[in-house]
Parts: sequence; structure tokens; C-alpha cells
Amino acid sequence: MSAPITPLVEPVVPVPSTAPAASAEVLRPHAEAAFAGELAALAAQDDRPRPERWRMSPWAVATYLLGGTLPDGTVITPKYVGPRRIVEVAVTTLATDRALLLLGVPGTAKTWVSEHLAAAVSGDSTLLVQGTAGTPEEAVRYGWNYARLLAHGPSREALVPSPVMRAMAQGMTARVEELTRMPADVQDSLITILSEKTLPVPELGEETQAVRGFNLIATANDRDRGVNDLSSALRRRFNTVVLPLPESADAEVGIVARRVGQLGRSLDLPPAPGGIEEIRRVVTVFRELRGGVTADGRTKVKSPSGTLSTAEAISVVTQGLALAAHFGDGVLRPADIAAGLLGAVVRDPAADRVVWQEYLETVVRERDGWQDLYRACREVAA
Repeated sequence: MSAPITPLVEPVVPVPSTAPAASAEVLRPHAEAAFAGELAALAAQDDRPRPERWRMSPWAVATYLLGGTLPDGTVITPKYVGPRRIVEVAVTTLATDRALLLLGVPGTAKTWVSEHLAAAVSGDSTLLVQGTAGTPEEAVRYGWNYARLLAHGPSREALVPSPVMRAMAQGMTARVEELTRMPADVQDSLITILSEKTLPVPELGEETQAVRGFNLIATANDRDRGVNDLSSALRRRFNTVVLPLPESADAEVGIVARRVGQLGRSLDLPPAPGGIEEIRRVVTVFRELRGGVTADGRTKVKSPSGTLSTAEAISVVTQGLALAAHFGDGVLRPADIAAGLLGAVVRDPAADRVVWQEYLETVVRERDGWQDLYRACREVAA
């Protein structure tokens, strides 16, 4: 008769996060550091029921994501701009025993939402597995310190827990980015974790059992269909929430303007006069090209191979701000965004260049007030 399986890691109650406040030296602070003040204010005024080991209630988590004003006047900035119901479903899923899969085209803020959900729920967004074609099974389950393994054999001291294993033991939220980029056999190593809430370690005859509070957020994008499709067994372990592209141009302009402002401050870029006008132009170009029709619905246009996402619009405008600040007069002009537009649209040098040239000649050239953008784009393309 085999020996009984004993817990590998005793349940650990996570202590409050000791993550330092965002440092001016850090280029991209984690969410729990960058928004530590907002998280603390929400937790202090949150008197609603909290699931086991959650830092705040589901209502407070949704407020942190969507923004609002607290009774004491503290303003919570929105981290995600979109349908409220989507955020509520995502937060509610994490309060159950079902894992959460955030699905959408590239640039719909899946990673951003995943990070902020983990920061609000557990106070730590760093228990992360990055999915790639080379991600090994050890990244999801556990690995070994081979020096100790060779010297003393399999032991607890030689075992190296994965972020998922640590989250299970501490009742926290783990994250898996780009799940469909991972090989199918690595994906399926999550099945036992998500269904049985346990991670066996047969080498030691032991296991890690998930304590209350544990859950997992995975992200995947629609463009990866057919790369490493999820098995039906694994997909059943997730509640899927689809993050859509912004519904309106005004909403997308607001998202881009807010993120560009945050990035500009972190990069010490001065605010550029005229920025909102150029942001609206970039958003309009992206929406028309990815939608295949102009905003007025009168002219059909060809779509390029790229996604032309909101994230790429943010990148184009941020690059333009840097050009205006360092090589211009500080005013964001069409010449500052033209190169970024070309680089974002023309991913396939042959097919996409034709699409871009046709759009310039049939739409940009003929649109009132856009002649300066037309000239700047033609100069860059030449």
C-alpha cells in the first residue's frame, strides 16, 4: 500500500502587500505600486463582504477598474473603459471556483485588465507565467534546483515552485499571459490544477492543495486561433469574457489620451498643445482601416494585415510626442505622427503599402482639414 499523500506546502495566509510605492526610477511600476494610494483608499472605505483572502470586496474591485468617487472625495481613475457588465462578470468569476479567460483581439487591454484585477484582489500582480512557444511545463507546475537535486536527491528544498504553485499555497491570484501561445501539453498541465485544485508532486509523494482565495486569470487573443487551440477539457475549466474594441471613436480617443498622458509623465515628456486633435486623427485612421469603411459610411476601404489596435494608437501618439518634444517645437503636429502611422499600418511591405497608398489618396487627401496630414504621410512614404 502506497504512503498517503501529504500537503507539500502548508496553507499560508498572505500578509498585506509590502510593495513599495512607485519609484521615479522604475520605468513601468506594477499596478499595486503605481496605484497604491487608490487601492489603500478603497480598502479603507470598503465595508462590503469580501471573499476569503481578498484585499477588498468585488464591488470595490470593480470600482477600482472602472473608476469613481469615494464618499470621502477620493477619485478613483478608470483603468478600463468599456461595458460595466464585462468587468462585473470578470470579478464575479474570480470570486467562484472557476478560472477566468480574457479573450479578444490584440490591443483590447487583456493584459492590463488582468494585472489590475490581480492587484486589486490579491495586492500582487507578479505571480505571472508568460506564455510563449518555448514555455516549459515547469513554468506552470514546478521545477528543480539541480545542484541540490544532484547532491541530495528530490526534496522540498530542491523544489522550485512556479508562480501558479505559490498562488495556490497562498490563496492568491495567478496570471497566465498568451495561453494559446503555449504548447498544448503545457496548457493541459493546468487541467488538474483548475479542476481538482491540487498540484501533485509524485517525486516526493506529496501535493500542493489550493487554499481559499486562489484563482487564475489567463489571456488569449482571437488572432491566435489555430496556433495552439485550447482543448475542450481545458476550455471547460474557464469562464470566458470577451473584451471588445471601443464602441465609439470618442471612447477610443479618451482611452488613448489618458494612457498617452500617463506614459508621457513617466517619460518626462511635456504636454503637447494640439495633442487631442492628432489623437483623434490617429484613432479615426485606425478605426476606418480596421473597419473597412470611412466614418461616414460612404467609402469602402481595404484593411491591412495588422490589427491597428488601441494599444498601437497609444504607441503612435507617444512616439509623436517624443518627436515633438526632442526634435520639434513641442507642439504635436501631423509630421510627428506620420512615421508612426506608416509603421503601424504597413506590416506587409507589399500588400499593406498598396492599402495605405489607396487610403491616403481616396480618403485622407479628400478630407477637409487633413491636407497637412496627407502631405506629411506622403513625405514619409517617399
